[in-house]
This record gives sequence, structure tokens and C-alpha cells, in this order.
Amino acid sequence: MSSNGEKIMLSHGNGGRMMHHLIEDLFFKYFANPILIEQSDAAILPAGSAEIAFTTDSFVIDPIFFPGGNIGKLSVCGTVNDLAVSGADPRYISVSFIIEEGLPMKDLELIVSELALEARNAKVAIVTGDTKVVNQGKCDKIFINTAGIGNFSNESRRINRAGTIHAGDVIIINGTIGDHGMAVMSARESFNFKTRVVSDCASLNHLIREVLDRTSKVKFMRDPTRGGVATVLNELAGKTGLGIEIDESALPVNRGVSAMCELLGFDPLYIANEGKVIIVADDEAGDHILDIMRKNTLGWQSAIIGRVVEDHPGKVVLKTDTGGRRIIDSLTGDQLPRIC
Repeated sequence: MSSNGEKIMLSHGNGGRMMHHLIEDLFFKYFANPILIEQSDAAILPAGSAEIAFTTDSFVIDPIFFPGGNIGKLSVCGTVNDLAVSGADPRYISVSFIIEEGLPMKDLELIVSELALEARNAKVAIVTGDTKVVNQGKCDKIFINTAGIGNFSNESRRINRAGTIHAGDVIIINGTIGDHGMAVMSARESFNFKTRVVSDCASLNHLIREVLDRTSKVKFMRDPTRGGVATVLNELAGKTGLGIEIDESALPVNRGVSAMCELLGFDPLYIANEGKVIIVADDEAGDHILDIMRKNTLGWQSAIIGRVVEDHPGKVVLKTDTGGRRIIDSLTGDQLPRIC
């Protein structure tokens, strides 16, 4: 990556190919170390005789209120889920606010109260934070930065490395895809669709803990936020050197999301989610995991959407409803900027 004359674009933050080039070619150039190079949702750090998971995130969503949540709830869910998919139990978070002068106090209270409620529901404590106020026009209403710490109650701390995945493993998701991105898009553009799309924004730590406590066959987890399911699966194919095949007929997509995507020319596979987890597990455990997840309100639409294969190594292939196949590549441009 040459920085001469090059400028940062929105695509550098969309979770796709350009963002990964930015991370690998610039940030790793100066920051690289054995922990960071793992590129996991949470860093696994030594803490005396034990280990902890540590993560950080920033939330700059537009609009700050959307069907199913607001930036406050989102900031907790995003942080909790990054810890949970790493196999950790979230315990503590920090919350820092960058607030634009002129933000109505009632809006700030709604954001803070929703943030606090989600933290209580997720059973995480807000233990530190910071507040800055900037001049009007220097920030888009409010930005929130968080950090989170979790601990491990079993041997699931190596899940984020995907080191034991092999051909035949199944790929599971806990429900419909693209809900969050389309809900934000609808709120941003004030679309008057008959079917209301609601964000899936939710903390998944309790659902994930139920799975991990009842099976040892989970090999990898990741939450498909920016860049959606397609980006996570491409990262996984690249990390393992194996191929991935997903079945279009098995993908759970809400009717409203499907209609919006068709009308606007979007692909649900690339749309952000904020209450979904992708699980890779032994084939023999697939049905058992589905049974566990479907008994939880956040997993009642869980489905096996594909498998890891030896064919087409490093690539993701979609088996279409019409019997064809197409490659699902990493996202290059922006479908929906500012959705998390």
C-alpha cells in the first residue's frame, strides 16, 4: 500500500477487501505482534495463571435511532458479541461518548438508558468511561467507543483461531440475515415500505454460552457485522485454505429484507447483522446445535446454511435455487456506509 497521494475512502471501513488491505498494509506494518496478527474479534491475553478476552469498538451509525434499537444498545451488543464469539463470557465494558454540541438532552438520555438496559440484560457491568463534547459540525450527533473484557469458563478460548476446521464441517447461523443493515437503510432514507424491517440488534452471549456448555464440537464462531455473512465466510476460507459452499435455499432471509434488497440492488449476504453468529461445527453435531439454538428466542430461525469442502480452496461458492453456482467474493465497494 502506497500512501503517496492516496486518501481514505468510506470503503476502507466497510469490513471488505479495502479495509483488510488498510489493516494488513498499514496498521500491521507498525503495530504487528503475535496477538494482533490473529485478527480475531477479541484478543486473548494472559492474566496471571488464566487468560482473558479483550476487545474494543467504535460506533458511528447514521441514523442514531433505528427500528429495533439505537446507538446505545448497539454499542453494548457489538462489544458483548465480539467477546462471546471468542468463547469468552463478557464481564466488564467501558463506554466513552463523543457528543456534538446541540444534541438534545432527551436524545442522549434515551441512548444512555437503552445502553444501560442492554448491559443489564447481558449481565455486563459498565465500569469506566469518558465524555467529550465537540463543536457543532465536528461530529455527527454522537459517537460511542467501547472496550470489553471477558473471562473463560472452559476450553473454548481457541475457537477464534479456526485451527481444527476440516472438510465436512457444517456452517450454522442463528437466524435471518441482513435485518440490521436494511433497517438502518430504511430509517436513513425514510422508505415507506409496507413491511417494516427491524434490526436484529441483540446480545448473543447467553445463546452462545448455552451452545458451548452443551457441546464441545464448535470449531469457530464469528458475528457477521460489517460486510455481512459473505465477508466472514471469505475470511474463513482464506484462513483455512479450504472451500466453502452455501445453499441459497437454506439461507434465512426475512421477506421485507428480501424485497428491499431486490428493489435496491443489494445482496443480503453482504448486509450487516448485529444479532447473528456464524458457527462452524462437526457435521455430527449440527442437528444437536440447531436444537439448542432453536429453543432460544434469538435462535428459533437457526439453520445449517452450508459446509466446508475440499473443492475450490480459498473460495466461497453459492449453490443457487436454479441449480447453478456462483462465487461469493469479498466486498470491494460500499453497499451501506455507516451501519455500525
